[in-house]
Amino acid sequence: MARRPIVFLHGYSAGAESLAPWRRILIEQGYEPTEIHLGGYISLSNEITIKDIAEGFDRALRIQAGLTEGEEFDAIVHSTGGLVIREWLATYAARRDRVKHIVALAPAMFGSPLAHKGRSWLGAVFKGEKERNPDFLEAGNQVLAGLELGSSYTWQLAHRDLLGEQPTYGADADTPYPFVFIGNEGYGGLRGLFTNPDGSDGTVRWAAAGLSTRKLIVDMRAAQGIEDRVTIAPWSNVDVPLVHVPGCDHGSIVGDPPSSMVEMVMRALEVEDIVAYRAWGEAYAGEEQRREAMGDRDEWQQLVFHAVDERGDPVPDWFAMIGTTEDGAFRPLEDFALDVHPYTDDPSYRCFHLNLTKLAPARRRTLELRVIAQSGTDLVSYYGHASETFTTAGVERDGAGKWDAKIDLTPWLRDAEVKFFYPFTTTLVEVRLNREPAPPTGVNELLKFIPG
Repeated sequence: MARRPIVFLHGYSAGAESLAPWRRILIEQGYEPTEIHLGGYISLSNEITIKDIAEGFDRALRIQAGLTEGEEFDAIVHSTGGLVIREWLATYAARRDRVKHIVALAPAMFGSPLAHKGRSWLGAVFKGEKERNPDFLEAGNQVLAGLELGSSYTWQLAHRDLLGEQPTYGADADTPYPFVFIGNEGYGGLRGLFTNPDGSDGTVRWAAAGLSTRKLIVDMRAAQGIEDRVTIAPWSNVDVPLVHVPGCDHGSIVGDPPSSMVEMVMRALEVEDIVAYRAWGEAYAGEEQRREAMGDRDEWQQLVFHAVDERGDPVPDWFAMIGTTEDGAFRPLEDFALDVHPYTDDPSYRCFHLNLTKLAPARRRTLELRVIAQSGTDLVSYYGHASETFTTAGVERDGAGKWDAKIDLTPWLRDAEVKFFYPFTTTLVEVRLNREPAPPTGVNELLKFIPG
């Protein structure tokens, strides 16, 4: 079997040299040095976006790697490199039949909990590119904005390549076959004292690395004729295998990968059809293999919510809880909202990190979503379906322009045969509300005509 050229892309603040260990491994496996292209890009500039890097990648493929237009290649990417290759593929559909295999090493497909810390002054001091930039405090703000948990960028990218009508990663031979690997350990030593977020490899959450993503739309608008209050977006992509690599963290998965992982990667590069792709997933990324690799570690999931009004405008001040109703009162699931990150640039996006082991959702017979939204003024308020006053353990709704409602998700999830809680994945949830001058009917206080 003829081998394709292999293109490498590194992560945030790193360089092409960080991928040298894998270049050596491939040469040992029989690849010619001329077939391997280590791509190095600038991420520590505040004006650069992930989309800019993807376009730079496209030109570098032609001019420096020497790949002719339409020539096939494989890609090995680390961390932010996963977003770069996804962006490049999502921009033009014709690119999808060029990449045959994507080996993603600890990719930040749905962000990193360290990204918003990197946007601070401290992050700039330690990560700023002092040699190249006269402003040594630059930390790559726009790249970090895309990497932040719950970012609008990763939300929109998922709609382009994972939830669109034309799949980027489909069952046909003219779409790439992705393979995702992430270490099961955080950093050791001194570095581990300052990083190692829960449920992560030290930088990327286990739940944020994969590409098997679902989206729910919860329509709580008061509009007439809405029968399906909860809809599940059609699934068009193949189920992408996610392998947990024992003994690896975010750095060592690139710098010192175990021989068992090298074998898996080489077998991945040999996959040529969907039958072999699924067989690879069953062999290396099945439930049994995951349990063996993860041992007694807790299972985690990300939920990224986006709240919008009937015009599609963001709802900035809101919150969500998942629970059930017992004895007439809403009972939130314990630990559901312990780790919530509002996206810095637009808090209508929020990322919830759930410890499913502690949450124990399987014991719940029903599942209800409670949404609280507030405009901050008595002149305008949010409202919609199921917005009658109700109590939560004896606490009633109040506040300026505050709206409080809940909806039972169970019937729709059961009919669609979809699980709301699914370990090591990111689930997108779009919540739609109404925003109207108060009160929502009759004469409003915001604008009145003067009597004649």
